Amino acid sequence: MSKREPPIDEGHARELLQRERERIESSLADLERLRRSELDQIDAATDPLDDGELIEEEEVDAALAVQLRAELEAVERAEKRLEDGTYGFSVESGEPIPAERLKAIPWAERALEEQERYERTHGRGL
Repeated sequence: MSKREPPIDEGHARELLQRERERIESSLADLERLRRSELDQIDAATDPLDDGELIEEEEVDAALAVQLRAELEAVERAEKRLEDGTYGFSVESGEPIPAERLKAIPWAERALEEQERYERTHGRGL
């Protein structure tokens, strides 16, 4: 039995995933620096209105950090699939994920139609 070829070249997939990993890790580091600065400002603030605005910014940053960590986990799963030889194929159906989708979202786990169906039944995902 011959091994199926993924929709995009393995080297290109590695490059795309590495680029995404670097982007996400850099964003998380920037966010952590910003968070520390905002926490310092909250500690130093004397006006309750300023406190409220800073706390709201902190909550937005925390939500963004959750999203970035979820993306990083998805990249890690994609890297594992690349090692396993299953990268580029739907985790649901095993069918190839279109190359255009993988180029846009290198960590994609499903074809677009499968992802939309998954999100309708399980809630919004990556």
